Amino acid sequence: MAETADQQGPDGQALEEVVRFTSDLIRIDTTNRGGGDCAERPAAEYVAERLADAGIKPALLERAPGRTNVVARIEGTDPSAGALLVHGHLDVVPAEPADWTVHPFSGEVRDGVVWGRGAIDMKNMDAMILATVRAWARAGVRPRRDIVLAFTADEEDSADYGASFLADHHPELFEGCTEGISESGAFTFHASGMRLYPIAAGERGTAWLKLTARGRAGHGSKVNRANAVSRLAAAVTRIGAYEWPVRLTPTVRAALAELAELHGIQAELSAQDPAALAREVDALVAGLGPAGALVEATVRNSANPTMLDAGYKVNVIPGSATAFVDGRVLPGGEEEFTATLDRLTGPDVDWEFHHREIPLQAPVDSPTYRAMREAVERFDPGARSVPYCMAGGTDAKQFSRLGITGYGFSPLKLPEGFDYGALFHGVDERVPVDALHFGVRVLDDFLKHSGPGSGAAESGNGQEA
Repeated sequence: MAETADQQGPDGQALEEVVRFTSDLIRIDTTNRGGGDCAERPAAEYVAERLADAGIKPALLERAPGRTNVVARIEGTDPSAGALLVHGHLDVVPAEPADWTVHPFSGEVRDGVVWGRGAIDMKNMDAMILATVRAWARAGVRPRRDIVLAFTADEEDSADYGASFLADHHPELFEGCTEGISESGAFTFHASGMRLYPIAAGERGTAWLKLTARGRAGHGSKVNRANAVSRLAAAVTRIGAYEWPVRLTPTVRAALAELAELHGIQAELSAQDPAALAREVDALVAGLGPAGALVEATVRNSANPTMLDAGYKVNVIPGSATAFVDGRVLPGGEEEFTATLDRLTGPDVDWEFHHREIPLQAPVDSPTYRAMREAVERFDPGARSVPYCMAGGTDAKQFSRLGITGYGFSPLKLPEGFDYGALFHGVDERVPVDALHFGVRVLDDFLKHSGPGSGAAESGNGQEA
């Protein structure tokens, strides 16, 4: 029996387009330097033109000139099914051309690899989305669920011009959306001879902090027991050296259990004493070998000092000094995080949130999650998909305000030795052409056949051990 249009995979044109669109988008420099310094509009117009060419009506939305988002809806065949949000950001972090093998905004395709800033984070996914829905238009395919497409600005900074703006000022565009997918999931992770595909079902919360120490200004040659720099340095040292206790969310427990089973390790993690539990978890993570990296950063809160600013002359003791800390918080860990920072900073250093976003978690037993796992394993037989929690965060945090449960699902089949994680914000960011082709096939299959979603996003209410 011949296959119907919705049973067929993406056509050859889609496989060509995903490579071309990735390259083209990379060549559009959308560097986000923070503080409003970015212009996504040229990339947004590129995306909107390709949607319009396929008969999909895009809306271009801006909070400020040049900070452009694109939103469009594709109607499904089942009006009773919850809509699915598919989103990707258009901005990228800065890149220094002198550090790269190829120019970071060349979009060069060399030896079967697309090079440039955004090849992994995340113009590749933007291109996969475009290639997939354009193939549907050519074949007359409609997905089961409504699919809402969102290409956002400002994810690499505060999301104030992007997902946050859309969620706060245009919620009607996401009416009916129960779940969403975006970056940082379903990539090949090679470990102990296995091909694993971690699919994200959670994110740690963002807690970027500003520390301020105040003291007595004076001459650098004089005794000064109220030195703001010394006070700040002591607080930063305490924060950097602190060992956070283990806190296991349901997503991380599921990840540990599945990884342990795949590695033939018995793992009960039953200790009630925090110190004993930490020893059990650390031993299990170590026993997982390379796969331990998938969970190591998400069994605890974290706080890493990143920036210092003090003084203006070597022989002048300043009256104040500041530092910034990148904090990340597990679901349910906000109260502990705040109390710990109060203790570590001490009486001479004040701290405040410079930027804050909630942690997230999503069920790993939902029909949608099961469909993602099945789609990956269908196109890479012998591989195993596993749940994991992202150490960082995505635009899913902002969309969770609308009750949308977020998952990380941007499928890529990667060769052994390809360090996917290191390329995020790294030098020589690149993506294999074959990986893009795999991604389109998996995304097409999942999006066409994904069933109705259920449940709202959980934010900060995870169970802990």
